[in-house]
Amino acid sequence: MGADHNRPAPPTPPGVRRVLVATVVPLFVLTVIAAVVLWPRDGGPEVDGGSPVPRYHGTVTRVVTEECPPQPETPEGGGPGVADGPCGTVTVRVEQGPDAGQQVETPIPTGPGAPTVAVDDRIVLVKLTDPADPAASAYNIAEHQRGAPLIWLAVVFALAIVAFGRWRGVAALAGLAATFAILLTFVLPGIGAGGSPLPIAVVGSALIMFVVLYLTHGVTAQTSVAVLGTLGSLVLTGLLGTLATAATHLTGYGSEDATTLSMFRGDVDLHGLLLAGIIIGSLGVLDDVTVTQAATVTELAHANPGLSRLQLYRAATRVGRAHIASTVNTIVLAYAGASLPLLLLLTADSRPVTEILTSEFLAQEIVRSAVATLGLIAAVPLTTGLAAVVTAAGRTAAGHTAAGHTAAPRPGPADGGDVPAARTPGGGRRTADRNLALEALGGGRAAEGFPDDHAPIHPPAGRPHREGGTDTAW
Repeated sequence: MGADHNRPAPPTPPGVRRVLVATVVPLFVLTVIAAVVLWPRDGGPEVDGGSPVPRYHGTVTRVVTEECPPQPETPEGGGPGVADGPCGTVTVRVEQGPDAGQQVETPIPTGPGAPTVAVDDRIVLVKLTDPADPAASAYNIAEHQRGAPLIWLAVVFALAIVAFGRWRGVAALAGLAATFAILLTFVLPGIGAGGSPLPIAVVGSALIMFVVLYLTHGVTAQTSVAVLGTLGSLVLTGLLGTLATAATHLTGYGSEDATTLSMFRGDVDLHGLLLAGIIIGSLGVLDDVTVTQAATVTELAHANPGLSRLQLYRAATRVGRAHIASTVNTIVLAYAGASLPLLLLLTADSRPVTEILTSEFLAQEIVRSAVATLGLIAAVPLTTGLAAVVTAAGRTAAGHTAAGHTAAPRPGPADGGDVPAARTPGGGRRTADRNLALEALGGGRAAEGFPDDHAPIHPPAGRPHREGGTDTAW
């Protein structure tokens, strides 16, 4: 939102630092203790999935298509038909396994989701053995090899982040790695071992938040405010999710994936898993909003040190409203994009719309979107209020001399004085830049409302102060 995160933040007064440390450190310690208590001690019950089918890499060297043979007559008395195509054979050079280097023939893949192959395609073969005759085996094409394209995509992704974010981009990649590490070593194994998904998700999300925010944005007062705002919003999201799922009587069996999971892992609490998904899914948007709000308050205070705590809160909240208005649509579109097959299925459903909307699988998505949005809305005033209090307290503490007296304000043009251009190296330019920032923030009225950064915060003469507009005079 216009914040330059690369510029070092002004030093936080010792008193404010002590308050933040006394608040954040105990929460971090509690999170670590909870993670140790909830950490999975074993891998959960054994699941008998049978012996895995051998898979080998290969390259297509030849594709021969032919007319599909006629099918026999159906038992219902229908005439003979033609098998669904395509039909033919594919010659593949095996690159792994006992037949490495040999050419083998496989049928052209058919059926829903079958891969379409061509010469030089790198594919994955599965070797099927006849249970009645272990010596008889055959190869079939399972899918394309996707390792190399995914690696190149990951490299481009990482280079783009580092090129744009520089060292901050490197920290963001490290935070992403930490997120996956916590999910794969704590959250998923903990739920898979039969643990309660809700506390595991809350603790895992808190761990991710602490590591990622401080690693990406540095150990600063601004980051600590974002951490507190995110943690408070996460707790509120968990409470709202619990109430909403209980009021709508959701069971967690609203998707085919959940039903399949219940068949293999009957000890997993699917209702708790639904709540865990809501919390983890909300975290990615929450930290974006809280970091933005904390940075907005800091930048406003830097642009105009004369803003009071209430003025900082109101101005940053207006930025937050604009952010929320777009983010709400982002949440809904993200869920809609992930559920397009489900939405298409609903369009073909002949049931009444009210019955469709109140069904388990669609009500689950509605609750997920609504709860995430409510938690997001709560994050704006919570984080903005904390940031305004901390920023104003830090500015007040920094304005006192060592003897405990407030330094006299420097007279500016509004007081009949001159602004010393040599206050700092490049002081005149700094004052001009600040006035430009104020003009941009105030909708082009800085020159009318107050001529420099120390002028009183009043609306221009003849123009009433409008509380709700984004072009309010600063």
